[in-house]
Amino acid sequence: MAKLITLVGFLVIIFFNVFEPASSASHPVEWSLGKDYSLATGKPFAVGDTIVFNYGAGHTVDEVSESDYKSCTLGNSISSDSSGTTSIALKTSGPHYFICGIPGHCTGGMKLSVTVAAASSGGGGGGTSDKTTPAQGGTTPSEGKKASPSASATTVLKPLESLVVTCVVALLYSFALS
Repeated sequence: MAKLITLVGFLVIIFFNVFEPASSASHPVEWSLGKDYSLATGKPFAVGDTIVFNYGAGHTVDEVSESDYKSCTLGNSISSDSSGTTSIALKTSGPHYFICGIPGHCTGGMKLSVTVAAASSGGGGGGTSDKTTPAQGGTTPSEGKKASPSASATTVLKPLESLVVTCVVALLYSFALS
């Protein structure tokens, strides 16, 4: 029994030191004509972060390919939303490109590219869950109405999943000791 208590204590210590909770940052963007979105290019983005576009009527947020971004080609979007608040979950690393799909708006500067770094091996997405990093202009983020369907799932262990795995390992190890 003393071995089991020691083992469980050891596994709890490992759990809290190895598995950090999945975390992410929210990056609000004031999406309108006349903004300089090149300022967001050097900002840190990580898998698990969310970009929250806030805008008025007469705009869209379209995720597009690099070539469509560079040429402001409309009509080939990966995803598109015009709800006024668009949340894009950054689920894959690498570059992501966004334009306004209204004719003339992309060529007028309504385009944003971000490079997303891979999530850390500890499971973090790039900060703490309450961290807010403005991508441009900075407004308070709100719940989005649509997320990008183009990104694949990440392999981040959530705290509850980590706890379940730790408990199963502890039970299997205790059976092996008896």
